[in-house]
Amino acid sequence: MADMRLRVLDVETTGIPSETETHALVEIGTCDLVQSVSGWRVEMPVATLVNPGRLIPIEAMAVHHIRDADVANAPSPDRVLMTLRDGATHFCAHNVDFERKFYAGGDTPWICTFKSALRIWPDAPSHSNQVLRYFLDIDAHDDFDPALAMPPHRAGPDAYVSAFILRELIDQASIEDMVRWSSGPALLAKVGFGKHRGMRWSEVPKDYLHWILKSDMDDRNVRATAKHYLKIAEGALA
Repeated sequence: MADMRLRVLDVETTGIPSETETHALVEIGTCDLVQSVSGWRVEMPVATLVNPGRLIPIEAMAVHHIRDADVANAPSPDRVLMTLRDGATHFCAHNVDFERKFYAGGDTPWICTFKSALRIWPDAPSHSNQVLRYFLDIDAHDDFDPALAMPPHRAGPDAYVSAFILRELIDQASIEDMVRWSSGPALLAKVGFGKHRGMRWSEVPKDYLHWILKSDMDDRNVRATAKHYLKIAEGALA
């Protein structure tokens, strides 16, 4: 039987796409998590700079430190993206909703380590890949190389860290469940707005959950989370 190969993807971009502005890739990183008879193995991360076909805003440079001169002679994003499906049984990313704005992945199923981590470790201080790295003490793993995780906010190192988070998740949840969770909204841990900002959703009063669901708030993650915890509060979920 062929090994299962989960390809963790991370990208650096010229910015965050919105209704009024499009953005492009400047770096594509992957790190494969491979199943074999000896267990799950994290392979070496690979990262490639790509030419976005536009100038990189200073605000984006300040995050990933990739400059226009760095990508001037780099290949186009399409040339690199067309190779990503080779051998991959699943795609994974720490924020699938963001990565898929730049690469849909065809019919290959996706796993979101962020959405899955919210379900498995709701009490983590936060759910960024760097916070989860230390929350899970990934640096203590015998096969983890801290040098490959540096610098953060670059595609290769971030994909490498996310691959280890994914391996931890596989010990707690099935791949099928994570694929299902990843296709829907995120089940948030803490309220990010209003009078209950910072409170865990599990502690939010029922009347406030009802208010959210009756309001015109259109954040699907917030609405899904409110509905989930309201069902728990009213005994509809075990």
